[in-house]
Amino acid sequence: MPKKKAMILVVDDDIRMLRMMKRMLELEDFVVITANSGDIALKLFEKESPALVILDIMMPDMDGYTLCKRIREFSQVPIIMVTARGDDKEKVEGLNIGADDYVTKPFSASELAARVRAVLRRMDNQESPQRATFCYKDLTIDFTSRRVMVNNHDLELTSTEYKMLSYISLNAGRVVTPDQLLVKVWGEEYIGAAHLLQVNIARLRKKLGDNAKDPDYILTRPGIGYIMTKTS
Repeated sequence: MPKKKAMILVVDDDIRMLRMMKRMLELEDFVVITANSGDIALKLFEKESPALVILDIMMPDMDGYTLCKRIREFSQVPIIMVTARGDDKEKVEGLNIGADDYVTKPFSASELAARVRAVLRRMDNQESPQRATFCYKDLTIDFTSRRVMVNNHDLELTSTEYKMLSYISLNAGRVVTPDQLLVKVWGEEYIGAAHLLQVNIARLRKKLGDNAKDPDYILTRPGIGYIMTKTS
């Protein structure tokens, strides 16, 4: 039985850009639905439940940041932000509010498709740990249900955040290098993307309630990587 095609929701107020991205992704064998405003995007999202969302940041009425926040209130679906060339501020802000990745204008069809496939691959390639749960201090990870709790309170993590935390916890007691994390969570094409990793680690620490200067869970070994020192 053929595998079901992934449905992508693309949101951009520029109709020409919207049509171009739709065509690019359809040629790469994705099902694409489009919206030219945040309000329409939310209605489509609720109706169609897409596998991934691509958002342009610069939109009137409801910009990409606001729409990303709205989606994150009720869903952890992967989100890719479309950013302006060389604007690191846009990239950081998008990642901080819950985006999983970004693509920078101008981009080719192959680059856009590669970004989409990389994010979807992270969703599909979730390893099955040998143990069902991991406990350390006030942190509990239930690998069976993909549930993460701190002080018995559930955390809402994106698929990227969950995979980062899982990989670090399953290697507790060993330093995980930045490139190891990038390859495991994002893929080999992301080796050296320290900026992407740092923003996501900071976002994960914030959700864990971890103080970056004196963390309880994810420690930084300067120039080496990250470590969870021991398991209980």
